[in-house]
Amino acid sequence: MQIIFAFVAVLALLAAAIAIGGTFMARAGAYDYVVRFDLPPVGTPVGLPRVDGPADASRPLVVIDPGHGGFDPGAGQGVLKEKTVALQIALKLRDALLAGGGLRVALTRDTDRFIALEDRPDIARRLNADLFISIHADSAEAESARGASVYVLSEKGSSQAAERFAARENGAGRVNGVALTRTSAEVGAILLDLSQRGAQARSAQAATLLLRELREAGLAMHREHPETASLVVLKAPDIPSILFETGYINNPEEAAILASPAGQDARAQVAARAVRAYLARNAGA
Repeated sequence: MQIIFAFVAVLALLAAAIAIGGTFMARAGAYDYVVRFDLPPVGTPVGLPRVDGPADASRPLVVIDPGHGGFDPGAGQGVLKEKTVALQIALKLRDALLAGGGLRVALTRDTDRFIALEDRPDIARRLNADLFISIHADSAEAESARGASVYVLSEKGSSQAAERFAARENGAGRVNGVALTRTSAEVGAILLDLSQRGAQARSAQAATLLLRELREAGLAMHREHPETASLVVLKAPDIPSILFETGYINNPEEAAILASPAGQDARAQVAARAVRAYLARNAGA
């Protein structure tokens, strides 16, 4: 019992150290050893992932975000978890895009690890991505729910994202490569608004193309049109962003498809065709 209490105390101290940043040290009771972790300060950006594809920065860049990960399994029942399905489809999508050549691809995670929601679109922004696509598997109370969905940021969520973005970066950051300075707040607001409108329009276009490819491939669809939601992972105001719900993991029949290599590959190939169609339509934009 004492060992359990000591372990719980260590975990509590570690959580506190992570919250404030810095160094965590703990001595375990009568045992003569020290556990030490050097922690990054609060607000330290996560490291950027590897970019695969041509070593040419002029080529379009797609950032793929497998949802959940690490201690966050997402939806799922039994051994099948959303985080696993999302990663497997994301890896297949990366491979499909690279096989076609001509573009670059990065994944927010390529292993089973946790990444905070806010960090995911931030990775896309820091890499100056041309498209951000987050991969998930849906869940509902009714086991009869089935089919894929595609989400874009809602108008309300977009407004909230713009406010936070402006508050954080107006006067210090960049929008589409244009610096926002403290002496040009009005111009910065206009640039942000124009960039945001363009990103939203291109997000809707990418979502529509993905739904078209799903329909033409004969894959089950939950909705025939893009859905909107105030999702944190979509809140990069200047990066076209979509969320692909690949199917309902709580539906036993659909879960079996999502767990199968063939089912995962079908969704990855559909997404790859949609991404290429989107990039072709926006070449030079």
